[in-house]
Amino acid sequence: MSEFVTFHDLKGKTVFITGGGAGIGAALTEGFLKQGCNVAFVQRSDASGFVSEMAEIYPNAPLFIKCDIVDIDALKDAIAQAKNAFGPISVLVNNAANDARHEISGYSEQEWDQAMNVNLRPHFFTAQAVADDMKEMKGGSIINFSSISYMMGASGYLSYMTAKAAITGLTRGLARELGPDNIRVNALMPGWVLTKRQLDLWADPEGLAAHLEKQCLKEHLVPQDIVDATLFLASGASRMMTGQALVIDGGVVVTG
Repeated sequence: MSEFVTFHDLKGKTVFITGGGAGIGAALTEGFLKQGCNVAFVQRSDASGFVSEMAEIYPNAPLFIKCDIVDIDALKDAIAQAKNAFGPISVLVNNAANDARHEISGYSEQEWDQAMNVNLRPHFFTAQAVADDMKEMKGGSIINFSSISYMMGASGYLSYMTAKAAITGLTRGLARELGPDNIRVNALMPGWVLTKRQLDLWADPEGLAAHLEKQCLKEHLVPQDIVDATLFLASGASRMMTGQALVIDGGVVVTG
């Protein structure tokens, strides 16, 4: 359960998460396990150690399927494996992304295409893969991770920002198309969440201080802040919320 709330309707539901074995994704996996969900996740790197750790804590150990989300056939097969193990997927969380920094100069077509293949394309094809089952179940929740980076007008990772902006548009289109079947589709817009990757690569004292100055709330975000928002979007507690972009950033940007 969350420190703050238990979403009783999530117990026993099948959840599929991309990138669910590290960083925010690992926190998401554990968050859904705490709610009593059956969780399957994909990740390119080995996450067997994380699965063993979760199995020692929870009776409903997650199913890890090693998969590069660039390979759409493999990604669809992973969704089929999750369904075979736990039943039809009720909650889809498109979390996986790569926010590698780059300059405009010298950035190749191949690098651009690869960025889209990681950061945008899977969001459409996972939704496509689960839509029919969600229709049969008369409902479901799809949560697409976007970012406030493009809303801030940040620099240094143009391909990532472009993909994240497109995810918001995709979310709104999917919400309109799938809404008649009671399938809700929302985007979650995290601010700067201090995962180990962020701390190791980019979170120097000057950058942290400058970003905190932009926030209304003077406390850095941690993965659990994103978990609680995701659980809300997955649950019937948000049953009439779809096509929306939910910002969790400490008060950097506004959507109204």
